[in-house]
Amino acid sequence: MIGNTNETRHIDNAQDAGGLHSAADARHAGGEAGGVDVSNDGMRAGGAAGVDPGGPRRVVSIIGPTASGKTGLAIALAQVLNAQMPRSYNDAAEIINADAYQMYRGMDIGTAKATAQERQAVPHHLIDIIEPEDSMSVANFQKLARACIGRLQEHGIRPILVGGSGLYARAAIDDIVFPATDPALRARLEERAESEGSGALYAELQAKDPQAAARMDPHNSRRTIRALEVIAITGKPYSASLPRYRYVMPAVQIGLDLPRDELDRRIDIRTQAMRRAGFVDEVRRLRPRLGITAARALGYQQILEALDGDISEDEAFAQIAQHTKRLARKQMGWFGRDPRIHWLDALDPQLVSRTLEIVQRADAGAYDEHDAHAIGYARHRLGDLSPRR
Repeated sequence: MIGNTNETRHIDNAQDAGGLHSAADARHAGGEAGGVDVSNDGMRAGGAAGVDPGGPRRVVSIIGPTASGKTGLAIALAQVLNAQMPRSYNDAAEIINADAYQMYRGMDIGTAKATAQERQAVPHHLIDIIEPEDSMSVANFQKLARACIGRLQEHGIRPILVGGSGLYARAAIDDIVFPATDPALRARLEERAESEGSGALYAELQAKDPQAAARMDPHNSRRTIRALEVIAITGKPYSASLPRYRYVMPAVQIGLDLPRDELDRRIDIRTQAMRRAGFVDEVRRLRPRLGITAARALGYQQILEALDGDISEDEAFAQIAQHTKRLARKQMGWFGRDPRIHWLDALDPQLVSRTLEIVQRADAGAYDEHDAHAIGYARHRLGDLSPRR
């Protein structure tokens, strides 16, 4: 165990939504376990058939929409790697959080954070590392995550990244550069957006970088302003700094998907579980300390409005469920663009063994050629559960 140690869970196939007292209870009730049976899912101790696991051990990144079961799978995979692998393929694994809001101390129920007991079973990193009044940028996270990955690898430990924050997950392992910011320049651009309108700034971006403009929503002034800011600072097109589907370290991504109706059902259950677990009290306690960034976490603003009497508590949780479903669609839109992700059915009772097989094949280099030409492949859509082999 390296650095901040804390983590995991026993995964059950069925969970009762009642009697919830923690963030983990709320997460489990929403189906986070994904129907996985760690102890009896047909795992082969010798690894995937015909695969020589002698290559470099990949960083594993587990992604997917909220409530799809990422944490459960990560813990189950880590437990298998830590306890059930043969001597010829000795492995150890620890988890690195890639969720933007689980880094904030005290934001436990609303972010479905792993409990202290869970973290003891498999060590977690980059959880509870900043205060709610502080802010975390993706550029800062990239530095922290890559440093953490390096430390674990130096000790022979395989990192498993877990999170629903798409840009954060990619920032750790992909060729992504985050140019500096210039507050004064940004303020001037924001003033222009107010006086001239977002259309004028978008037209300027079209002239300076048509490739970047073609990938943006003309009405999203925030992104247009950032693009013009980067162009002014770097003297290069903004498109030159956009993320590329190219790993900067040996890695493999596992995506969890499930039918939309099932995902919506899990989100509804989880939202009510959060209510029973004391989410309102959590927000009330954190309120004096919530900074601008932390307050953006889904659910916190709705509870703040309920505490102010602007909406009822019932309305707040109804809005949370609605916004969470919308977020899940956006997450799939983001993740679905990456053709390197190996998509698996979150409801598959053989999920852990299938994940382990993909990891072993990745270690053996089975996907290197595909990933090197990833930009030319098709996208994944929500509910398309045909995994790439």
